[in-house]
Amino acid sequence: MGTSRICFFSVLAFLICSSLLLHGVQASHQVFRELMSVSPKSSANQLHRTGYHFQPPMHWINGPMYYKGLYHLFYQYNPYGSIWGNIIWAHSISTDLINWFPLEPAIVPSEPFDIYGCWSGSATILPGDRPAILYTGLNSSNTQLQNIAFPKDPYDPFLREWVKPSYNPLMAPTASNGINSSSFRDPTTAWRGPDGTWRTIVGSKIDRKGLAILYRSSDFINWKLAQEPLHYSEGSGMWECPDFYPVSVNGTVGLDTSVLGSNVKHVLKVSLDDNKIDYYTVGTYLHEQDKYVPDNTSADGATGLRYDYGKFYASKTFYDDRKNRRILWGWINESDSAREDVQKGWAGVQAIPRKIWLDESGSRLVQWPVDELNDLRGKRVKLHAKRLESGSSVQVGGVQASQADVDVSFKVEDLSKVEVVADPNLVASPQLICSKMGASVNGGVGPFGLLVLASQDLQEQTAVFFRVSTLDTDVDKTTYGGFVDVDISDGTISLRTLIDHSIVESFGGGGKTCITARVYPKLAVGDDARLHVFNKGSSAVTVSKLRAWSMRKPSIN
Repeated sequence: MGTSRICFFSVLAFLICSSLLLHGVQASHQVFRELMSVSPKSSANQLHRTGYHFQPPMHWINGPMYYKGLYHLFYQYNPYGSIWGNIIWAHSISTDLINWFPLEPAIVPSEPFDIYGCWSGSATILPGDRPAILYTGLNSSNTQLQNIAFPKDPYDPFLREWVKPSYNPLMAPTASNGINSSSFRDPTTAWRGPDGTWRTIVGSKIDRKGLAILYRSSDFINWKLAQEPLHYSEGSGMWECPDFYPVSVNGTVGLDTSVLGSNVKHVLKVSLDDNKIDYYTVGTYLHEQDKYVPDNTSADGATGLRYDYGKFYASKTFYDDRKNRRILWGWINESDSAREDVQKGWAGVQAIPRKIWLDESGSRLVQWPVDELNDLRGKRVKLHAKRLESGSSVQVGGVQASQADVDVSFKVEDLSKVEVVADPNLVASPQLICSKMGASVNGGVGPFGLLVLASQDLQEQTAVFFRVSTLDTDVDKTTYGGFVDVDISDGTISLRTLIDHSIVESFGGGGKTCITARVYPKLAVGDDARLHVFNKGSSAVTVSKLRAWSMRKPSIN
């Protein structure tokens, strides 16, 4: 694997960037027909298989909900191979979002409107506590159609069986509506307006214009295409997996998808098919006009705010009325090749579910692993008031470093040594900053942070680090690169990192900036992995507090 880098730049803002030594990026809909039904010739390679992230025993994965005391995770799954294809809706249930029990597949290709695949969609709870799933089906002409499925027995809390009414499809491209038949997918959770009418959006595009196509229905069966989309953005390309939901401007409590009010803002998230990133805007939903208007603090396009600046795509939120919170799920794809996925027998993992809410500025979202994850914490080790001189590194022993939860706060002693980044090309590209000013490049304040999944001789390592800099340019701090307003005038910076064999999820500044990385160590595997804190800046840094837990393995599928 060599050396990987995940870096945060900060003064009064974070810039998060990633520059990993990977073998290539696997697109979510890239088709390898010769491989999509190939099983590994030998037992699946478990070296890089995760310990506490959700994934099925084998093969490839990619609409969650809470119903009658159970969390339901419906996910895109290839039952015949570890490459994208043969897509069905697999189904698992949980009481705590951490331990998962598999059930029979919920939706499989069986009808003319989905015979070539049951693609992404969303669940909605209708009046009378009746769930419904809107999903994209592919017919024999490769036309993308929007369909519905209902539980055969809505009183069954496990929702084991689903039926597809004969009146499907509900929404379809036609010559008169001009919808692109190959770019029309992923209906979102529906919401109900004050007029009693249901609304949903479907991702699409016209040339390079990304669209959230709007539909309305009075009965959730007969859907009418609106004359105008809910929102669009020029030059962004195809919008996949749109997600539209309200957030409270007061506190961290979650809101049901249909909530409106003066103390409410809305979030529109889309997944950009061209470059495989999820970006979002915060804004205002004008419900009488059915128009969404982003705030002027939200850049609208690939340069906009992102949930996560690493491997995190096709995400979906749901409202958890059990705990009055909104939960975010994201899909972590592989970074190795398709043939390597076939060899190891599996591909794709779900990120740890995150609670999500609007920050105190009202301009961006905050994310944090759900509290239930803490139940997996085992043996704890800690450091307190550990001073790191320039060039020093300290191993954190006594923890299973390949499967751990690390929470650390650093105290910067001398902010007068902060570097100035004046090159506008660097300011505009966090990946370029990370490649030119990585963990091996000494600076004024930083780099300092964690070395995770490190080999004993440190020849193999993933650095998760901060470098404190002044950006000498009039740059919008909400643009691509993840600038986050964090006051570090007292010199304190926090970081939480979840380490799970081949995944590193990091939450900077209390969850205001997040990055997820896929890494494939060859030496730092299992008991041979090490954890260090380090400082290569000229200014000394103190580890104010570090707590690290070995993480137990939950029951997963």
